[in-house]
Amino acid sequence: MALEFQISRRVQFSETDMAGVMHFSNYYRLMEDTEHAFWRSVGLSVMTVDGGRRISWPRVATQCEHFAPVRFEDELEVSLVVGQVGDRSVTYEVEFRSGGKRVAAGRMKAVCCATMDGHFESISIPDVIRRKLEAQAASV
Repeated sequence: MALEFQISRRVQFSETDMAGVMHFSNYYRLMEDTEHAFWRSVGLSVMTVDGGRRISWPRVATQCEHFAPVRFEDELEVSLVVGQVGDRSVTYEVEFRSGGKRVAAGRMKAVCCATMDGHFESISIPDVIRRKLEAQAASV
């Protein structure tokens, strides 16, 4: 079983639509916020320098399925699992729960890239980063 990273937060009024439901786009923002918190929890950042190269992780695929609405001030538990670590990419599985009920599930795939002057070049994940990601995905 892979290790699960979790954050909790309340739905903010600004995240809701005219029906009082959290707008679908905010699930993507929360997936990214959870990803960033995960990286910090293992002593890393999604923006780093390795051997003089600036490295970032642009998303190449995202999806999110919605099962039940959440509203202003609902408490959300967002959990992230490292699903797969490839040579140049990492895939995350994200689950949203409110009141113990599964309300949404998402997936993100990010590619390790060296960035220079606004250009991206995919690169192999540096060993120090790979070891930390694989340790979290241990039994997937």
